[in-house]
Amino acid sequence: MRNPFKILFSAHEEGDGVANRRLFAYGTGLAGQNMTYSYISNWLRYFCINMLHIDTAKIGAVFFASSIWDAVNDPIIGSFVDRHRNKKGEKLRPYLIFTPPVIGALSFAMFFNLGDMSETLKLMYILLVYVIWDIIYSFQDVALWGIISVCSPSSKERSRAAKWAGIGAGAGSSIAGFFQTFRSAFLGMGLNDFEVFLLFAFIFGFMGEILSMCAHKMPERVKSDTPQESLFKTISYLKYNKTLILISVARILCNFNFKVQNAYFFESSANGIFEGVDGMNLEFLFGTLSGLTSIFGVFFATQLANRCGGMKKLLVAASVAEIVCRIAIFFVGFKSPAQVVICCILFNVFQLFTSNKDFAHRSLTSDSIDDVEYRTGVRIEGISFSMQNFVSKINTGTSSLMEGIILKLLRYDSNRPRTAQNATFMKMQWPMYALGPAIGALLYLIVISFVKDDKEERLRIEYELKQRREKAKELAENA
Repeated sequence: MRNPFKILFSAHEEGDGVANRRLFAYGTGLAGQNMTYSYISNWLRYFCINMLHIDTAKIGAVFFASSIWDAVNDPIIGSFVDRHRNKKGEKLRPYLIFTPPVIGALSFAMFFNLGDMSETLKLMYILLVYVIWDIIYSFQDVALWGIISVCSPSSKERSRAAKWAGIGAGAGSSIAGFFQTFRSAFLGMGLNDFEVFLLFAFIFGFMGEILSMCAHKMPERVKSDTPQESLFKTISYLKYNKTLILISVARILCNFNFKVQNAYFFESSANGIFEGVDGMNLEFLFGTLSGLTSIFGVFFATQLANRCGGMKKLLVAASVAEIVCRIAIFFVGFKSPAQVVICCILFNVFQLFTSNKDFAHRSLTSDSIDDVEYRTGVRIEGISFSMQNFVSKINTGTSSLMEGIILKLLRYDSNRPRTAQNATFMKMQWPMYALGPAIGALLYLIVISFVKDDKEERLRIEYELKQRREKAKELAENA
C-alpha cells in the first residue's frame, strides 16, 4: 500500500501535472490569507461601530465609498500585473512574497484603541489604513488566485488547483470563525474587548499573512507574451470574456440580501436557548455544526460537479438548494433546541453545494481565460482574477452601506447591550438572518443560468492552444 504522506508531499510532476506538495503549500497559503481576510471583513465594521462607537450610517457610507473606489482600481492593478514580468519571466509569484508582511502589519494597525479621538479623526484613521491595506491586498489577491490559470495548461490540473484553493480558503475562514468563542473565553479571563480584538488582529491578521507566503511554492508554468497595448486597452479585453462578466454580475446581485452581520442576531436574539451557552458561543457552535458538509464537500468538489453535470449546473443546484432550505428554515424558527437542530440540518443540506460555488467560479474563470487567448492571442490572468477582487470590493461596499442604513432604520444603539435593543430591531433579526440571503440567491440564479459551460468545446480549445504554443516555441528556437 502506498504511503499517503508520500503521496501528499510528493514533488513528482509528469507532463502538465502539478505536484501534490505544491498544491498543499498553495492551499496552506490560501488558508493564511483567508484568516486575515475573514477577520477584517467580518469584524472591522463591528469593531468600528461597537468598540469605537462611530455612527452606523457614517461607517456604512465610508466603507461603501472606499470599497467602490478600491474596486475601480482593481482592473487597473490587474492590467499592471499582466503587463509586467520579473527577470525569470514570472508575473504573479513575486507578489506572493513581498506583499504579505505589509498587509499583515496594516491588518494589525486597524484594531488599535483610538482612545479619546474625535469621531472624525477615528474615521480618517480607519479610512486611511484600510485604503492602503486594500490596494496592497489587491496585488496579492490577483496573484494568489490568478496563479490557478498558469500553474498548468491542463484544465484538469487547474481544477485540482482550484479545489485545493477552496479547501485552503475554507480552512482559513473556519479558523477565523473561532473568534467569537475565543472572544468569550478571553473576556471571561479578564481581558477587555479592545485587548481581545487587537490580540486576534495579530494572530489572524499578521500571522495569517505570513502563512500565506507558502503559496509562493506554486509553479507558474503557462507563459505568454506581455501585452503591448496600453493599460486601458488591455482592460478592454474583458469584453471578450462573457463567462467572467456573467459570474461577476451574479455574485454582485447575490450580495443584495438585506441583512446585517450574523453577530447581531446571535448576540441579541439567541441567548438562553441552551442553558449556559451565550450568543457568542452559540454563533460559533451553530456555525461549525451547520457547516460540517461544507468542510467535507470541498474535498469532493470535482466529483460533485461531475455528478451535477458540470460547473454551471453545480452553481444552479447550489442556488436552488439555498432558496428552498432558507424558506424552510424561516418557518421552522430558532427558539428551542429542537428548532436549532432542524435548522442546523437544513443549513448542512444547502451548504454542501454552496461551499463549492467559489471553486466552480474559479474553474470557469480559468477556462474562460483560455477562451480569450484563443480568440485574441492575449492571456489576461491578472485582469480576469482582479475581477474577483473587484466584485468582493463591490460586495463589501454595498454590504457596509446596507448594514449601516438597516441599523440606522432599526434604531440600533451601540451603547446599549445587544439584548436590550428596541422591539423593532429584535423582531427583524430572524427574518433578515433566515430569509435575507434567499433573495440574493434568487437574483444570482437568474443571471448564472446564462453562463455557457461546454466540456467538448473547452477540451478542443485547450488542445489547439497547446499546439499553438508548441509551434510558437519551435519558431522562436529556430529564429
